[in-house]
Amino acid sequence: MNLAIIGTNFISDWFMTAGKHCDKLHVQAVYSRTMEKGRAFADKYGISDCYDSLEELAAAENVEAVYVASPNALHAKQSIQMLNAGKHVLCEKSIASNEKELRLMLEAAEKNHVIVMEAMRSVLDPGFAAIKENLPKLGKIRRATIQYCQYSSRYDKFKNGIIENAFKPELSNGSLMDIGVYCVHPMVKLFGKPDEITASGIKLHNGVDGMGTIVAKYEKQGILVELIYSKITDSILPTQIQGEEGCMLIEEIYNAGRLTICYRDKRREEIQVKKIDPNNNMYYEIEEFIHAAESGTGAKEHNQYSLWELQVMDEARRQMGIVFPADKK
Repeated sequence: MNLAIIGTNFISDWFMTAGKHCDKLHVQAVYSRTMEKGRAFADKYGISDCYDSLEELAAAENVEAVYVASPNALHAKQSIQMLNAGKHVLCEKSIASNEKELRLMLEAAEKNHVIVMEAMRSVLDPGFAAIKENLPKLGKIRRATIQYCQYSSRYDKFKNGIIENAFKPELSNGSLMDIGVYCVHPMVKLFGKPDEITASGIKLHNGVDGMGTIVAKYEKQGILVELIYSKITDSILPTQIQGEEGCMLIEEIYNAGRLTICYRDKRREEIQVKKIDPNNNMYYEIEEFIHAAESGTGAKEHNQYSLWELQVMDEARRQMGIVFPADKK
């Protein structure tokens, strides 16, 4: 598959590193707002074509698919432009600013007989598969605490008055969209859409959310899920799923590599997950995207989880009073 990358930030570097393991992937082109940055990225990885025009990229006949790694606020517009040009789209998380944008993306994909898929690496790798496979060992699930708290290097700059993209709400960014999504998506993939949620967060001086907590209730299943996320603090605690027969501890929910099951009878079971690259699990999302596009299986199941994800986050933002410019369009 001949693919183009939109964006030249660190996540695009990770994509290129993971892509080296994918035999079916060929990165044909890169887009950047400036030719200088685009050419530097292209030269770094031996990419043939470089664009500073999205119109020209959309018209490129030698590009079959596009990986969108721009700020969240640009995801929908850029994806729809590429989908309307007949190109498959793999879009970074969060896939859109809100549910309305995602539905427009899905309509464009269906109309043009291509696929759009969220690059949710954390649920497409062997670690998440191991979580699902071993979940029945816990008995009836009652509670989960899914957390991802990572002090952002950009927060130091923020405190010194330098506000970068990750802390700009006008770009549909913030703790929930950048970090919390890694908690929300696994929740809806494991348990479905919750019946109700309660959300609370802490805003910084420019209105961006620095951290937050969401409590989700699954009435019929009898499950409570607590989501804890932050860009202004660290946490050393693992994600935990509690069942009536035992508890599962998961290190790094965004890249699960080791699971520990603690049974009620005091037994412990350690489960190690083998990966192609333990430090970069983007390989699996690339492989799944190519398979979904080329095999005809499509991405409907993945898209359903993304819809539930955004429905949860839209409601959480409503409760926290976080409004993006994209919500007003």
